[in-house]
Amino acid sequence: MSSGSHASDPNRGTASGNHETGEAHSTIRGYLTGFGLSVVLTVIPFWLVMARPIEDGVVTAVLVVLAAVAQIVVQMIYFLHMDAKSEGGWTVMALIFTFVVLVITIAGSLWVMYHLNSNMMPMDHEVMDVDGPATLQQQMQMEDGRPMGGATAPADGNTQTTGQSGESGQSEMRPDSMDHGSMGR
Repeated sequence: MSSGSHASDPNRGTASGNHETGEAHSTIRGYLTGFGLSVVLTVIPFWLVMARPIEDGVVTAVLVVLAAVAQIVVQMIYFLHMDAKSEGGWTVMALIFTFVVLVITIAGSLWVMYHLNSNMMPMDHEVMDVDGPATLQQQMQMEDGRPMGGATAPADGNTQTTGQSGESGQSEMRPDSMDHGSMGR
């Protein structure tokens, strides 16, 4: 082997050993520490969710998110070897840019979903009828406090709309007044 090979480098495999690029290496101890922290930061949120030692769901969610953030930091430091010194600080700059894009994406998505939900869902539950949504005319009559006029249909099949209080003089359409003999046959 040549005198410049890694086999002759006394610092190879230690935390202070550097390649020609200046990257820091980790030891087995560093990897085991990272692994242990990762296991602990995985088990704690799992236990919080499964055992429910904290009754408040918001507190549990906050603790789980904090453990996830700590897990990300552990992964970046112990396994990806990211710090301010590696590659002249460009990895940290890339991380900050990624974080900003992530925050913009998540915040924008939540904002859009919130406003879609508040603008698309009916605000007045009285508008919804058992048989389905009310027509615009029925909604306006309900807001004015007037009784809704309905459709009347005599036995001959002609449909007429009654007045506001139903005084058209026509018989109302009732199931017992309809001719069922010609329907569907």
